[in-house]
Amino acid sequence: MPVFDYDPPDRFVAGAVGQPGSRAFFLQARGHGRVTTVGLEKFQVAVLADRLDELLDEVLRRSGGTAPVPAMAPVELADKGPLDLPIDEDFRVGTMALAWDPDTSQVVIEAKEVTDDEEEDETIDEDAPESAVLRVHITAAAARAFTQRALELVAAGRPPCPLCGQPLDADGHICVRLNGHRGDRT
Repeated sequence: MPVFDYDPPDRFVAGAVGQPGSRAFFLQARGHGRVTTVGLEKFQVAVLADRLDELLDEVLRRSGGTAPVPAMAPVELADKGPLDLPIDEDFRVGTMALAWDPDTSQVVIEAKEVTDDEEEDETIDEDAPESAVLRVHITAAAARAFTQRALELVAAGRPPCPLCGQPLDADGHICVRLNGHRGDRT
């Protein structure tokens, strides 16, 4: 199992390539003269950002406000830059995990490669090659900055339908609130 470990990375961001409605989403870590890029779905970016915020809020709550966790993303850590080029996907993300390391006061994010076995069957094959893993250790402040960028990235997609909230396609969409009739954008 290849493990792409960054402790800490010089940069860890979520990014997308393409036009809204047909974007490809990535996590990218850079450090120690290398770049690791993994592909994932838009909803995975959104869930990761939400869970990171929840984790940090819980750490702050349990510590009584003494943990080194900022309530908001520090402005100086905002990363508005594009993904590093070339964008060569090392693997597609299947599952992700988050943890708080109290010894280092860091968030540990793991993104595990999706395997054919996970998609087809839940039985464990001892002879199957192990999945690749991207493991990133970042400060709480860097995690808040990651979350802010990720949420902005997700929100920058197609505008929602004012009736059903589903993303609008360029040619309109089938709106469930209109009983299946095509709603056109004006």
